Amino acid sequence: MHLELNPYNPGSGLPPRVMGGRQREIDAFDLIVARTQRDLPNRGMVLSGLRGVGKTVLLNYLRAHADNHGWFTIWLEGKPEAQGFTEVREKFARELTSAARRYNGPSGKDRLRQAFGTIQSFNVALGVPGIKAELDLGSDRANSGTIDIDLEELVEDVSLALKADRSAFAVFIDEMQDLDHELLTALITVQHAAGQRGWPFYIIGAGLPNLPTTLSEARTYAERLFTYRTIGPLDDDDAAYALTRPAREMGAEFSASALGTLLDASGRYPYFIQEFGKAIWDASPGTPFTEEDAEVAVAIGRSQLDAGFFSSRWGRATRRERGYLKAMAHDGDAGSSTSRIAERLGVKMTALGPARAQLISKGIIYSPEYGRVAFTVPGMAAFILRQHDD
Repeated sequence: MHLELNPYNPGSGLPPRVMGGRQREIDAFDLIVARTQRDLPNRGMVLSGLRGVGKTVLLNYLRAHADNHGWFTIWLEGKPEAQGFTEVREKFARELTSAARRYNGPSGKDRLRQAFGTIQSFNVALGVPGIKAELDLGSDRANSGTIDIDLEELVEDVSLALKADRSAFAVFIDEMQDLDHELLTALITVQHAAGQRGWPFYIIGAGLPNLPTTLSEARTYAERLFTYRTIGPLDDDDAAYALTRPAREMGAEFSASALGTLLDASGRYPYFIQEFGKAIWDASPGTPFTEEDAEVAVAIGRSQLDAGFFSSRWGRATRRERGYLKAMAHDGDAGSSTSRIAERLGVKMTALGPARAQLISKGIIYSPEYGRVAFTVPGMAAFILRQHDD
């Protein structure tokens, strides 16, 4: 096989050649766009699922779709550390200015120029001075220093400017559960206000399975503000299509046994599909791919995952935290009771609080419900048992 023609693309947020199994989410966003064009109300959208299921890829796809329809879009990625909170706000400010310069709606452009002053004031309120727009307009809006007030005034001025073009202001947020509480609460609050007042403003967020809970804890009405979509592994047909279609476009085919072996090894998770697909293309002498080729590819793909995808997370854990992870691993990917972990380690639950908190902060585990924890990536339990069961 020609290595340079390999059609598979494993990587964080890298788009696959085939976007399979996500048509319902795409159709739901298409409906938001269509209703906006008719000046009808909408809700935002929240995508939640484990890492490796393609949330970032899908979020990027939806943003590109919004851009193609002339929306005013910005992109944020939550970061859990305190230093990350500042970085996110700086990114927010720069994305606002960049989006304002890009926007080219037929009638809203002039209206948006009038809102530049609000954008500049908001940027200063975020603590990011010195960002100049095309016009140096002063403004008495979005400069109170209280983010809830300033964000609401910003969204009002910008979204009403876009309303003339039947366009919308959309904030796409990856790793939304890691936004600092103040910014997260302000965003939810202004989404609520926008819906009540008919402003075309939407938050399209993605994050771990506990994101819906995080949002409702920030604001109880968040459960009614968004269309919630759980993003999981692909079904059999979509997973098979994601593997076979890229190969077929390059003149290659799978035997039925080879396809079944790779699907089983991947668990139908999009990231793993890309990893095993790349491995079989690189390792096979020719097409059609055989079951023997697939078995070699599984060994290679698993080695790649162990060396990067899994080990990067294991490497961030301290010795004490690794003990916690080992105790979790015996329950598999379904998750563990925190009391059961304490029992296995022979300590009181309170003694494990710091390790649990740090592992959550590092994005290695999350809490799907009170008293339980689970790995943020599929296959992590098997990796720990396979590599680190001493």
